[in-house]
Parts: sequence; structure tokens; C-alpha cells
Amino acid sequence: MQDQTIADILTSTRHIALVGASDKPARASYGVMAYLLAQGYKVTPVSPKLAGQTLLGQQVYATLEEVPEPIDMVDVFRNAEAAWGVAQEAIAVGAKSLWLQLGVVNEQAAVLASEAGLKVVMDRCPKIEIPRLGLEKS
Repeated sequence: MQDQTIADILTSTRHIALVGASDKPARASYGVMAYLLAQGYKVTPVSPKLAGQTLLGQQVYATLEEVPEPIDMVDVFRNAEAAWGVAQEAIAVGAKSLWLQLGVVNEQAAVLASEAGLKVVMDRCPKIEIPRLGLEKS
């Protein structure tokens, strides 16, 4: 994946749906969500377990389909097996990109999303890529 493609995704994205959100501060998804909010993104947590609650001040939804606004990026904090289903949901809701977090590698999900017109980033973390690419807002 080219740095320019990642930078383009990160600079054009406004609304991120974070699938696999956790209310546990020790979890990576929690820290990444807090970071993305601090960077000015709108972040909507998606977690069936936490649906109806708020997380870091944001309403939690059970599925991508329930998120009431258009989604630019679907950031996936689920295991590799779950990525296929999330890719299908991301396509169904018209997301522009599918971002599979560090350690989440599912080539079939990447091909599915890519063939549907989504940009795909796999096995990377926006919290690492934003400062690495010089995109961090102070």
C-alpha cells in the first residue's frame, strides 16, 4: 500500500465507523477512538454489546446499518474471520474505505471491498499512520 493512498484516505475521511469498539480504556480500539476524535474526525462506535450507550461522548450503534449518517471509513477492530462480514456491511452502507487494523488480515475481504469500489488498508493503524505521514493536528 502506497503512503500517498493512505494519506489520501486519511485526509478525505471525515466520518469513521469504528467496528469492535470497546469501553475498556486498556483496549487498542478505545485509545485509537480517543486519538481519532482528538484529530477532529467524527467517530461512531459500533458494538452490539454496547449499543444504546455512549462511548467517549459518542452514541454507540449495534451495526453499521444503524449508523444514521454516511460513513467514509469503516475501521475494523475485529478478528480476521469477522472482517468478511464487516466488508459486506461496509459495502452495503456505501462506505468509501475499509481499514483493517494491525493484525487483521483477510485477503478475501480486501478483494471483496476493493472490487466494490472501496479503498482498502490492511494490517495498519491510523493512530500510527497519521503522525508517520505528517498529518497530525496539534
